Amino acid sequence: MKIEISALEIMATHGVLAEEKSNPQPFLFDITMQADCEEAALRDDLAKTVNYSEVCATVTKVATAKSYNLIEALARECAFSILENFARVTSIEVKLSKPQAPVKAKFGNISVSYYAERNRVYLSLGSSQGDRERTIKSAIGKLSALRGVEVLRTSSMIRTAPVGGVAKNEFVNCAAELDCFLTPRALLDKIHTIEAHLGRVRNERWGDRTIDIDIIFFGDKVIAEDGLAIPHPLYSDRQFVTGPLKQLCPEKVCPLTHRAVKDM
Repeated sequence: MKIEISALEIMATHGVLAEEKSNPQPFLFDITMQADCEEAALRDDLAKTVNYSEVCATVTKVATAKSYNLIEALARECAFSILENFARVTSIEVKLSKPQAPVKAKFGNISVSYYAERNRVYLSLGSSQGDRERTIKSAIGKLSALRGVEVLRTSSMIRTAPVGGVAKNEFVNCAAELDCFLTPRALLDKIHTIEAHLGRVRNERWGDRTIDIDIIFFGDKVIAEDGLAIPHPLYSDRQFVTGPLKQLCPEKVCPLTHRAVKDM
């Protein structure tokens, strides 16, 4: 169900100039949410929908809590705060207008829009160096601490022989299921940072490593970009990936092969 809140006006102090930070001016918010409210509609039950008044209060709190230089940053913060506080919201677009922006030109309005959505994400984690189970648990903890990421479940840890002909040590592997409203690229960047913090050195392809975290599924997205391929290439042929995944999402259908994980 689509829920829209239009022209929510909040007086606040956002902008780069000193006078913008001291003299409040109007900011207009247009908020469009997709939300799981079918039960609310069927039962006419306020508890099963998104409380619009509370959404407005959340945006007001964000907009007045601190001063932002950029309305881009403020729009993002509002979108994230709504997704964090309203579990029924599956996607959101925040359009933020600054009708009194100090621009030396005649204009009707200046606005930015920020879009974010929830996705169910599945990761594969592996380690073949050091205290492997402890490293994987540390990686999961660091993932849980990321804003925009909630680790919902993890599979059991399994031990597997190395593949690829380079690594020599036995691996410990598991899978993790996330609720995530970062973009795929943003999540990948965060994963690379976590890997680096845990001692991952990328100097030998397929070699032994302290930690390896791969995005296998990101909702039903199919992505082929430089440095980012989703679903992860070759995952379906790797038992150390599909085995843990079968514990978490056996009915998940791959958007590329159209096969269920349980059949891989």
